Amino acid sequence: MSDKITEIFGSNVFSTSVMQERLPKKVFAEVMDVMEHGGNISIATADIVANAMKDWAVEKGATHYTHWFQPLTGITAEKHDAFMTRPEDSKTLLQLTGKQLIMGESDASSFPSGGLRSTHYARGYTAWDMTSPAFVKEMTAGTILCIPTIFVSYHGEALDKKTPLLRSMEAINTQGLRILRLFGNTQAQKVFPSVGPEQEYFLVDREKYLNRRDLIYTGRTLFGAPAPKGQELDDQYFGVIRERVGDFMSDLNQELWKLGIPAVTQHNEVAPAQHEMAPIYTMCNLAVDQNQLTMETMKRVATRHGLVCLLHEKPFAGVNGSGKHNNWSIGTDTGENLLDPGDTPNENLQFLLVLSCIMKAVDVHADLLRQSASCVGNEHRLGGQEAPPAIISIFLGDQLDDVVNQIVSNADSIKLLATGKLDSGVSTVPVLNRDATDRNRTTPFAFTGNKFEFRMVGSSDSIADANTTLNAIVAEALCQAADELEAADDFSTACMQVIHRNMTEHQRIIFNGDGYSEEWVQEAARRGLPNLPSLVDAVPALTTQKAINLFTRFGIYTPQELEARAEIMYETYIKVIKIEANTMIHMAAKHYIPAVIHYTTRLAQSINAVASACPQAELSVQRKLLQEVSRYLADASTALEQLKPLMARVDSIDGVKEMALAYHDAVVPAMDALRYPIDTLELMVDKSIWPVPTYGDLMFEV
Repeated sequence: MSDKITEIFGSNVFSTSVMQERLPKKVFAEVMDVMEHGGNISIATADIVANAMKDWAVEKGATHYTHWFQPLTGITAEKHDAFMTRPEDSKTLLQLTGKQLIMGESDASSFPSGGLRSTHYARGYTAWDMTSPAFVKEMTAGTILCIPTIFVSYHGEALDKKTPLLRSMEAINTQGLRILRLFGNTQAQKVFPSVGPEQEYFLVDREKYLNRRDLIYTGRTLFGAPAPKGQELDDQYFGVIRERVGDFMSDLNQELWKLGIPAVTQHNEVAPAQHEMAPIYTMCNLAVDQNQLTMETMKRVATRHGLVCLLHEKPFAGVNGSGKHNNWSIGTDTGENLLDPGDTPNENLQFLLVLSCIMKAVDVHADLLRQSASCVGNEHRLGGQEAPPAIISIFLGDQLDDVVNQIVSNADSIKLLATGKLDSGVSTVPVLNRDATDRNRTTPFAFTGNKFEFRMVGSSDSIADANTTLNAIVAEALCQAADELEAADDFSTACMQVIHRNMTEHQRIIFNGDGYSEEWVQEAARRGLPNLPSLVDAVPALTTQKAINLFTRFGIYTPQELEARAEIMYETYIKVIKIEANTMIHMAAKHYIPAVIHYTTRLAQSINAVASACPQAELSVQRKLLQEVSRYLADASTALEQLKPLMARVDSIDGVKEMALAYHDAVVPAMDALRYPIDTLELMVDKSIWPVPTYGDLMFEV
């Protein structure tokens, strides 16, 4: 199998090595120079690259190409064009020109723009992102050459998630190099963020899925009583992988490896039918592309196995939902990790400066970081005792926390807590070197040895927004440090002053305790940390003057682009909740209530028949059951009738922010009121009559 991995890995990627094989040396050198240092390749070079890319793709079986981009829908988009030229004498040639490679035009009128463009104007441009390699996707529609691109409007506004991400990477590169030069590093020519996103997901049987309209329309179960067994015994986590799931994972790995995605970890997660896949970290923009491809591939491979991959953050109530831990670090083109503390972090001035800048960035922009992980599905996770709380904090662990405390208290010399050994007491098991700290799964932003793990991102969400924000806020803090240190007469003294000030002023963001506890909510309020429990609470962070100053300073977003994204988030929230509410109305009226009426009718007829045939029969149990079922049926009917007019009233509200708040404050509680009696009825009504697969059917029969 190991030979097979090396043989197929990256086989569907037009990688640097493939380019080197297929391009003339001069052309290859020009392409690499632009990829590494920026700029534009000549149209002549573009023609040569495009032809080589086309030939390679055709050899792979490709008939079409597409500019593959990431609009503000949160998923990817593609329009397939054949390589064919205009037929002459009933014959045609296959062609991809440099112009077609570099730029495309897509109808932008139907993509979210948040008011950046008028709907009666349609032009939008896709432009080749040379830093992300082209690849072929093997689909039922054929084999397609995918060219990663950005997506902008006619006037250049970013209509996608990739453009701001690339801008943020340029910012951290510029500011990171300034810091390195201050420490005498003249070798590194590039600083970039690296990311490794862990991906959680659920697998359910496709036939059962097709009998759940809520899963089909919304990706989650809007109704459903808990199964008799959930995750109470902790026997799902890292348990033996079931055969059918194992077949899926094996197939998935091979598809991901062919796309150059280094999938290395797979296991069962906490909840029944929940699993996780994790890749090796890579450059930030590649990680974003690869995670989007991973989600697409998971869905496609699941279908082959008669399964459905659920990426919603909370497909089942009462068990753990799914997230996406975003492991983030900063590295150089010479292989240095700026977040590697080394053996003596207490003496590593460069590490301490970068750490202090990250503390400052996260504290100053905690609201923005919280907003960057906001999507509608994540509403069901954050703060729900299964995922990080909605309050942003940093976990450093005992050793680094002690270093920070010593620096803040102006200790004469900074000592390092010993890590020690771990002896299991078993003679045949080696004594282990214990890590410097334990891990804290309740913190949103945890230091894990040589990187930070941002645990808030939702499983269905693009990681682009979170990383754009993270790159931007850290770039700002590095820039402020560099401004001061470049003007200092005594660098070492000035550097320690910056570290001390950053750590002293922003130590409040560090919390090593239980983030799930009510005590932390109170403590965070005392510290003045923002608590933004929902998406609608978090969206305003995008358009504060603080955010505008940050993003415009580094050219990541314009004020108009920020306003547009805020409006899109409100609109998306409204649309998703409206779809969910309409689905509940449909299911309650068409499935559940008729089924319960049928059950009560049959039960009443049975009671009457027995009473007529045997007047002395004891029927108290049957009558009590009929009364209870009828009561919950009435409650469901009342809740249903209240939800319908409520939605009509909310839809008449002017302003997307006001409407989103009304959906959050009024419609969501009304949906909960409809769900409760129906979930209760599920446990009372004859299973043969219940109209949909239950949680037990979905989670335990895969």
